Amino acid sequence: MASAAELIDPAEARIAALEAEVTKLRRINAVLMNRVERSMDLQGNAFSLFETAITLEGKVQERTRDLEHALDALASTNGELITARDAARDAQRRLADAIESINEGFAIFDAEDRLVLCNQTYLSFWPKLVDRITPGIKFADLARMVGEGTALGAIISPDRWISERLAQHSVADGSHVHALADGRWIQINELRTSEGGIVGVYTDITEVKASDARERAREQAQKSLILQATLDNIRLGVCVYDTDRRLTAWNHPLLVVIGLPDDAIPGIATHAGLVATCTALNGPMEPEQPLGWLPQGAVDVVSQRRHASGRLIEVRRSSLADGGMVMSFEDITERSRREEVRWQANQTLERRVEERTADIAAVNVELQQQIAERQAVEEALREAKTAAEEANLSKTRFLAAASHDLLQPLNAARLFASALSERRLAPTTHILVRQVESALDSVEDLLEALLEISKLDAGAIRPNVIDFGLAETMRSMAAEFQPLADERGLTLTFDDCDAWITSDPRLLRRIVQNFISNALRYTDNGHVAVRCYDEGSVLRIAVEDSGPGIAPAFHREIFTEFRRLDHDTPSRGIGLGLAIVERASRMLGHRLQLVSSPGAGSIFSVLVPRAASRVTHAKVPVQRVRGGLAGRNILVIDNEATILLGMQAILSGWGCTPICVPDRAQAIAAFGQADRPIDAIVADYHLDQGDTGAEAVQAMFAAAARCVPTIIITADRAPELKDRLTAQGFHCLTKPVKPAQLRALLSQLVR
Repeated sequence: MASAAELIDPAEARIAALEAEVTKLRRINAVLMNRVERSMDLQGNAFSLFETAITLEGKVQERTRDLEHALDALASTNGELITARDAARDAQRRLADAIESINEGFAIFDAEDRLVLCNQTYLSFWPKLVDRITPGIKFADLARMVGEGTALGAIISPDRWISERLAQHSVADGSHVHALADGRWIQINELRTSEGGIVGVYTDITEVKASDARERAREQAQKSLILQATLDNIRLGVCVYDTDRRLTAWNHPLLVVIGLPDDAIPGIATHAGLVATCTALNGPMEPEQPLGWLPQGAVDVVSQRRHASGRLIEVRRSSLADGGMVMSFEDITERSRREEVRWQANQTLERRVEERTADIAAVNVELQQQIAERQAVEEALREAKTAAEEANLSKTRFLAAASHDLLQPLNAARLFASALSERRLAPTTHILVRQVESALDSVEDLLEALLEISKLDAGAIRPNVIDFGLAETMRSMAAEFQPLADERGLTLTFDDCDAWITSDPRLLRRIVQNFISNALRYTDNGHVAVRCYDEGSVLRIAVEDSGPGIAPAFHREIFTEFRRLDHDTPSRGIGLGLAIVERASRMLGHRLQLVSSPGAGSIFSVLVPRAASRVTHAKVPVQRVRGGLAGRNILVIDNEATILLGMQAILSGWGCTPICVPDRAQAIAAFGQADRPIDAIVADYHLDQGDTGAEAVQAMFAAAARCVPTIIITADRAPELKDRLTAQGFHCLTKPVKPAQLRALLSQLVR
């Protein structure tokens, strides 16, 4: 081990400097004396000699004083050095005693990964290497010596063990366990020092490992005893064969059913022995081979076997996951006999029923006319119901088919209104434009609500119930409604809830969205809060507001269609939001709650089943094009001329350069122009001649061998279409497009 005397000491450096200074002074003195002697003229007068002697004596005295000071400083420094050496020697001795006193092995490596010191406990782990482990040895060399056979893993694969051990040592963060060739187990904890070295603590955990092994053996023995006790206490005969078809477990009723004595187990020690024994004792096997071996993964098989003694045995075979098989034998002779008696009783009962039926036949003739009349009425009711259902389905199909045609002009009107509002107009004209936009919002809300109500009534929406985390849904709704809350001057808060629930994500989101929308619409001042309450097996998602409240007499009435309590304020909705909530929650089986009274605000809640929490992976961010909207080239594809004009106007107002084309061919031509690179694409989904915007954009990307961010606009609100477009890498907006939403998405894509 290295000692403190071997280290560079500041006192030694000071002594060396003083000795060099003394040597220098002596040289100066000798030179002066020599110079004086050589300057003396043998023919000079006595005064010159006297003057020279006086000068020489003064310089000698001055150099002598300097030499005395230097010697004093040297003596003082020597004293300090002796004291420092004694202190360092004591500190090193105490450190060595402290290291040797701990029970764990201890080793320190410097920044160059060389051994500085270690204790005897550390050396005891490598008894064959004690003479070779000396201070200054590099850890890599030490690891190779250990890898020559001292560690168990090194015996199996030396190169791999050494590579893994060097990697663990270089990280020096945490602990790892190694088995030694002599049967011991050690746990190594390594940490890096502030100077760049590594401190290792080696702990013998052999006894802990042995204790764990004994505990596992004891638990396995207990499980075996419990299993055997369970088998012995059931009335069925049971035997278990492993993948090699050897008997591993059985119970006493098995021997009783087969007819074997207790000492005849060796005869059925294999599956083939069981089949042979049963054939010899109970007669030949049936053609379906009720005792045959089942391959791994086969379904359970239940068979019956008639013994030569007349007993009927039910044999149940089940394959095990590891390739073995378990068989159970049940004597069902008595049960079969009882079933035979029951069958005979049923036959007798049937004869009696026939007799009674003959007596009732006359009465039935009288009732048939009444039944025929009732059937006619029921048939008429069924026809009416069928006609009503067909009419409802026709209405749904009509609304779905007409949604594109209805939303196309509405989309164009919104684009023109937005483009007009961004121009410099007279104040009165701006008021008219805002009124037009408000009217378009109302028309859009009405169309969306009517379509959703129609789909829910017709059963066109099928819930997709899955387990999912609520955190992402809450974050997205917070981002969606925060601008509306800011516009109305309300405080909107969301609980930071990461619970997992079981529901349809889209329908549940629609329920909570309608709750939040109503709360923001009817609350004039104060706050709206979205809370999550853990109520055991369910999670209660509540939307609380400081609005005017609702009288208890109207709590059920507000969930019906077109029912609003403030008839004088039509801008607050059309009365379909809560009707949609009621239908969606009924479809999902989620219970709704409402707590409200006039002047006390309202709390709308939905109770959703809890699910087990899972680990989620962060989404990989999508790379965007850098920059703002100004000066960006935006390619617009739409087969409607009015839509192209509207997009031309609104994009130009945002500082973009719109390139508007009606079909795929012109889009490919525009996209391929090298002097006008496209920054983003806005495409309508439904184009002429059955073409789609998604297919046109993919053809453009394939032709130009490059991609740009793309937004697909569609009137089809089916979630399947949105999921398909998202999976293809597109962003999706539904008609009518809100200009602010389009601008925000475009800004995000080209940022």
